[in-house]
Amino acid sequence: MTPRDPAPPSPSVPVSPRPRVPALRASDADRDRVAAVLAEALATGRLTSVEHADRLQATYDSVTVDDLVPITLDLPDVTATGSGPATVRQEVSAVFSKVLRGGRWIAGRHTTLNATFGALIVDLSDAVLPGREITLEVNAYCGKLIVRVPKNAHVIDEVSALFAKRHISGDLGDAGGPVIRVVGRTTFGKVVVARERSDWNLPDRP
Repeated sequence: MTPRDPAPPSPSVPVSPRPRVPALRASDADRDRVAAVLAEALATGRLTSVEHADRLQATYDSVTVDDLVPITLDLPDVTATGSGPATVRQEVSAVFSKVLRGGRWIAGRHTTLNATFGALIVDLSDAVLPGREITLEVNAYCGKLIVRVPKNAHVIDEVSALFAKRHISGDLGDAGGPVIRVVGRTTFGKVVVARERSDWNLPDRP
């Protein structure tokens, strides 16, 4: 009996590589939930104010959900109730005085700035901005209000003026920069919103 010849090997079939699933992009709600965990960690002493500011900055710079995971990996989870710093309304006022606010600080998503018979200077260039868009409500009555915004910010001007001077730099900025919507009113006062310090002392115009 003649032994059967071995069957020829079957040609290998090329296997198509599995398509790479793109990372899921994070939403503002995803970032807010992480911000709530950070706020709780700050309140309970698990994070210092510097660590909190650094992590919050990383939170709102995150593009994907995977980017958010390591930020709270060493922190206990909390039930987000919308009370974190991302949704807090802040207010800074100067009444019959001069107030300067700058450096590394956390701005509110809606921040109200008041200058009444005084001068308020707010520098946002190093501030942690909670979200891709924030609103600045400016109210100047017989006072001066000066705001410095990041160089890459897109500024939307919705400020009204009555017997007042105003200069708001509404350039588009960078495509990936934050959107800063400026609303409010100035009466018998002056409002300046600009990117450079050289614009803060603009000559008064009639």
